[in-house]
Amino acid sequence: MPPIDRKTLLAIGSGRTGVTTADWQPEEALTRAPAAAQAIDLVKTYGVGQAEIHALAGVSVSFEKGQFTAVMGPSGSGKSTLMHCMAGLDVPTSGHAYVGKQDVSQLDDAGLTELRRDHIGFIFQSYNLIPTLTARENVVLPAELAGTKVDGEWFDHLVGQLHIGDRLAHRPSEMSGGQQQRVACARALIGRPDLIVADEPTGNLDSNASAELLAFLRQSVGEFGQSIVMVTHDAHGAAYADRVVFLADGQVVGDLADPTADSVLERMKQLGS
Repeated sequence: MPPIDRKTLLAIGSGRTGVTTADWQPEEALTRAPAAAQAIDLVKTYGVGQAEIHALAGVSVSFEKGQFTAVMGPSGSGKSTLMHCMAGLDVPTSGHAYVGKQDVSQLDDAGLTELRRDHIGFIFQSYNLIPTLTARENVVLPAELAGTKVDGEWFDHLVGQLHIGDRLAHRPSEMSGGQQQRVACARALIGRPDLIVADEPTGNLDSNASAELLAFLRQSVGEFGQSIVMVTHDAHGAAYADRVVFLADGQVVGDLADPTADSVLERMKQLGS
């Protein structure tokens, strides 16, 4: 297998509560039924002095197990920063980010690598496939990096559900965008992670490919009990979720259960005004 750069390795990794109060303490949070992930008074700033920007301004929110949650907000609202801090791809300035009962913000580099590799699956807008590897090799890469055996039956099930069986010997350049994203989706789920983090996963796909991917994510929650948090700007995509959390100016400003495209659009209009 050819060498893989550090940035790519980092990306691969490896009843609603809807809490939004800044005074929610970590000890209180961990006495509740453990969520798939949660943020507690999470702050992320960039720059200093007059140039300081608060990407996150004290965010507290819980994402439940076995639920599909969409995170939406205007450009610059902090939605991607929130996901990156919670998944250990970025370091918060203060506050706490948990995956299960593990405080992500307290882990060292080795702990973060293990967390991303063993407990979180990532799906990105840009696919992040290794161009020199085949689809099959990309899917099983997390297991190979971890030195664990791939569950052949689970592999075959994912390949069948995602309709990529005839592309397993192909490299990314030989596949369409939709096919590449389905391979990335299989890679994210191959290790049965505790949490899937999807950052604009349909951003580079046409409407048909987007619908297919979102339907599979919806199925992953309903049939496999997967926990998914998806950052999106698309109201129709958010309608596949069980719940939508809205951010603006680095803060949680709304929470919508059982969303429809119309209800999401209406809420986004309210944020815009």
